[in-house]
Amino acid sequence: MAISIMMFAAVAFIQDKKLFSSAPKEFQEAIVPRDKEIFYGTKVIEWTLIVFSFLLILGVGVISIWDGLRSEYSFWQFFTRFILIFTVYKLYDMICFEYFLLMTYHFFQFYFPEIESVTQGRKYGYNIKSQLIKLLIIFPAASALAAWICTLF
Repeated sequence: MAISIMMFAAVAFIQDKKLFSSAPKEFQEAIVPRDKEIFYGTKVIEWTLIVFSFLLILGVGVISIWDGLRSEYSFWQFFTRFILIFTVYKLYDMICFEYFLLMTYHFFQFYFPEIESVTQGRKYGYNIKSQLIKLLIIFPAASALAAWICTLF
């Protein structure tokens, strides 16, 4: 939920090209900068949504660590918890954002019609290599590090 709120705030309200640094290069080159607010009060809505989503993400981390410490989790229990959280997040990102919102329902293209030509003819989204590197290498390493740190306490 938190990632969806953050993505919606960035795409629908903020529309700042700087926030799309993780987007494919083709998108970054095609996106036209938007300097004007969509309507009066957009900044309040966008920052409220961003802060709320950060608090939700932080809450997931705090609760998962606190519960593990309270339950005296071992390294492998912490590792399993963290790897599950990261894996669910990445699969959600790959399936919902990349496949459905970008390729099937054209959510991003609605707000940035200039990227329509870049996405035509694709059956799946972008960055599959970097997505898989995160899923198979970076997230397990981060989970192991976080689990190790948690077991020190």
